[in-house]
Amino acid sequence: MSESSASHPDPGRQARPVLIHARPVLIYDGKCGFCKIWIHYWRHLTGDRIEYLASQDVVGTVVGTNDFGPDGANRFPQIPPSAYAQAVQLVRPDGRVTSGAAAVAESLGKERWYAPVAGLAEWAYRFIASHRDLGYHVTRFTFGTTIEPTSFAAIRWLFLRFLALIYLIAFGSLAMQVKGLIGQRGISPAGTFLDSVMLGAGNIRYLAVPSVFWFGVDDVTLQGLCFAGVALSLVLILVGYRSAKFERLILFLLWLLYLSFAAVGQEFLGFQWDSLLLETGFLAIFLSGKSGQSNLIPWLFRWLGFRLMFLSGAVKLLGGDPTWHNLSALGFHWHTQPLPTILAWYADKLPPFIQHAATWLTLAIEVAVPFAVFCPRRIRIAGASILIGLQVLILLTGNYTFFNLLAIALLLFWFDDQGLEGTWLESIRPKKTRSLPPPSRNWLARVVAVCILTLGLLHLAQTFYGRLPAPAETALRYTAPLQIVNTYGLFAQMTTSRMEITIEGSDDGEHWDAYDFKYKPGNPKTAPKWVAPYQPRLDWQMWFAALGTYQENIWLVNLAVRLLEGAPEVTDLLRFSPFQNHPPRLVRALVYEYTFSDGETRRRTGEWWTRTPRGVYLPPVSLKAGSAR
Repeated sequence: MSESSASHPDPGRQARPVLIHARPVLIYDGKCGFCKIWIHYWRHLTGDRIEYLASQDVVGTVVGTNDFGPDGANRFPQIPPSAYAQAVQLVRPDGRVTSGAAAVAESLGKERWYAPVAGLAEWAYRFIASHRDLGYHVTRFTFGTTIEPTSFAAIRWLFLRFLALIYLIAFGSLAMQVKGLIGQRGISPAGTFLDSVMLGAGNIRYLAVPSVFWFGVDDVTLQGLCFAGVALSLVLILVGYRSAKFERLILFLLWLLYLSFAAVGQEFLGFQWDSLLLETGFLAIFLSGKSGQSNLIPWLFRWLGFRLMFLSGAVKLLGGDPTWHNLSALGFHWHTQPLPTILAWYADKLPPFIQHAATWLTLAIEVAVPFAVFCPRRIRIAGASILIGLQVLILLTGNYTFFNLLAIALLLFWFDDQGLEGTWLESIRPKKTRSLPPPSRNWLARVVAVCILTLGLLHLAQTFYGRLPAPAETALRYTAPLQIVNTYGLFAQMTTSRMEITIEGSDDGEHWDAYDFKYKPGNPKTAPKWVAPYQPRLDWQMWFAALGTYQENIWLVNLAVRLLEGAPEVTDLLRFSPFQNHPPRLVRALVYEYTFSDGETRRRTGEWWTRTPRGVYLPPVSLKAGSAR
């Protein structure tokens, strides 16, 4: 670094007076491609506060000698022309000069960050200055030839429309099932659940179960609030962006409604994508208004995307499952996943070496690629594209409701507005987003960032180290009901066999007829269905029930009771009930092991599945006895 308030000696020339300027002037080598790229970026950051001049415009075309430009004038006689080729020069209004890393820090207003690392910063500056060609090629590879400050105006608009669509799917899907799942005559009535919480939690019940359904939980209210969520989602898609305050209100109401359902939904709304939607929806509230102008909130979405993707891979390695370690996991995954699509049948027929390679690639993508979010722009965008590609493949082979859409929506923030230039997305965004005010540093965005980052780091630590210090455990426990920060990771333990529960009814205990579910495997000749982004929550929960016993899944006993009662709210969740005119006298559940059929069997018999009986899951029960026979 060089800094002086006097002129440098200039042999052979008469001393010239130091000129006084109204604002600082940063002088750079105009022939350096690396310099020009970064000066273009700094212009955006500093605006009119700094004047930028190429050294060739200051001293003509003979920089590097002791001569002056063609007009014989040197605008800054205190700087020898040879200094311009070595480092940028910052001329302050009083004529004093600083150069190198110090000049960069001062021009960008980062003096307080520069001071503690001045020596290291100057060494790094000198190294880069002496390897400009390398720096130019690295910059082009990582950032491109044009670098601009990161902005998210268009990304915010696009993401909020995407999120509104996902809310629409989630509420619309739930509206068609809510009475049968948690209604008054549903499988797990929300009212009964709230009564038990009130008895057990007392005065802290509102914190333990944050839900508007404390004020009423009848069927009309449940379904009515589902449709309210649908209506709010449509409003957000169509007109929400026109008023920041109105948009924020809608986002808050959507989050509150979904949290209310998740809090009372018990096993039927306890999936990871329900938690992910709540965490995403909570952050989205702060994308409007002053906090929405801060880039802190988009960076929190990047942080959420990182945690989601990285933890998805980390839990597979940390769980100790041998199928992930020996790369055989995907050989089981296609037919054991909860609701495969028809494409999963074909994926199941891929040669073993491809299955092993695909397993390795999945782990590599989920564990390594998420770190691209911390890399320069082009690497980050490439990483986001790879992760989106993985989500598309998962979406094509499995029915994971709106989970894949939500994951893709989060990855939008790994891009920026610059990436939309020249695409059709640029034409559909509101013109209002083109001229948003510069990012603000308001207190609300900072408070949210500190809370989310802290809780996120605690969840990561808990995943890797298990138990945490008592204060950390307390923080996670008391914030857990709000689901504003969660932990993620599907298929940490790969199931290697598929057990399916078949529910049957009988009038005499001798002849049994099976209930037919809408989407889960049943009749071997029925091809796997494509149902996402709709989520048949009962069909999904039946997959989890098959991993345990009926004693561990009391809700399934409640399902049997509702079938014995002939409750239409529950039978409407099924594709077919063999008891149309009256309910059965007895209900039982059998368990079968299912695997995909091979190609020859399917051609010969038309069966997509082969199944083998594995015994009784729930012994016959009746309303009279109320117990197994």
